[in-house]
Amino acid sequence: MLLEDFATAQQVNVVRAENGYRAFSPPSLPPIVPMSPQLVRRLSSADRAVGELAGLGRGLPSPELFGRALVRREAVLSSRIEGTVASLSDVAMYEVERPARPRGDVQEVFNYMSAIDHVLDPGRRLPLSLSLLREAHQILMTGVRGDYATPGEFRHSQNWIGPPGSTIETAKFVPPPPETLWQSLDAFEKYLHAEGELPPLLAIAAVHYQFEAIHPFIDGNGRIGRLLAVMLLVEWGLLPGPLLDLSSYIEPRRDRYYEGLLRVSTDGDWLGWFEFFLEVIEEQARDSLGRAVRLDALRTELRLRVARARSSGLLPILIDELFRSPIIGIANAMQALDVTHRSATLNIEKLVEAGILVEVTRARTRFFAAPDVLAVMNGT
Repeated sequence: MLLEDFATAQQVNVVRAENGYRAFSPPSLPPIVPMSPQLVRRLSSADRAVGELAGLGRGLPSPELFGRALVRREAVLSSRIEGTVASLSDVAMYEVERPARPRGDVQEVFNYMSAIDHVLDPGRRLPLSLSLLREAHQILMTGVRGDYATPGEFRHSQNWIGPPGSTIETAKFVPPPPETLWQSLDAFEKYLHAEGELPPLLAIAAVHYQFEAIHPFIDGNGRIGRLLAVMLLVEWGLLPGPLLDLSSYIEPRRDRYYEGLLRVSTDGDWLGWFEFFLEVIEEQARDSLGRAVRLDALRTELRLRVARARSSGLLPILIDELFRSPIIGIANAMQALDVTHRSATLNIEKLVEAGILVEVTRARTRFFAAPDVLAVMNGT
């Protein structure tokens, strides 16, 4: 990491590690950022979009169904930013199939979903804290390619960010050295519980940057950092549940995302980062709003379709299950309906006859997909 890559005012934050290399130690939050008219307009627009999404979320008949759909989408796309290749269909199939030896990419996405579920569980053991983030990291990284990266533990060695083959000397960015890591983390945790000096959305933007700049884990920092942003939207009362999938907007703009984070460190460009983050929030709040409306309308349509057919009273329950997971097996239907294998099979076959499900059998096990639900989740 080269000192000359940092603006003069930022060079004070470039430190020498005990081993002699340079690293960046971000100053404590909050930053002092002048509220330009453009930033005020962007913040107002993002606040309004989040408020509209929150209002819809609180008014939906089954908000947990749509929250689950968006968590799955966020997990897929946040993992894709880090190079994982898995689709929503892959994840939904894994959830019902649970193979003995799953493909690694799908397991990573499933772990991400499990980590979000854990931190947003109202009955969780820990409050918002570093310890809770460590638990999320342990869930995220166990049993996958990052398993070497001491799941659930902050790093005891140096990591760095740069193109493949880069060294600690040629890296674009080197986060705080291990000997000062806890000092940075302690200040970070204190800020999470401090009285807010920044508007909540800007505070979340600042927290996300700070976490990425500290880079406290060997691997998985990006996903935990984005998970933290979603968590804070719920924890701080801005949304009633995980209704915002930030990574859907970030993934195709990852160059802007990484450049925005880096420029805060190298140039102190908080204004640029805040504007980009608010852009992400606003666009995805509006996207989630539209997606939730479409999912709700589809749920109503499918429930009416089976009601008009004067079919089993269990079918509406089965319809709701498709919004929790758009691929279902006989065993899942048995559990959801609390019925026998034969009864579950008959009810699923009625949905096939109605054109709501299509069979996607694996080996000798029958599975069924809801293409209309998958299409809305995928944005098609």
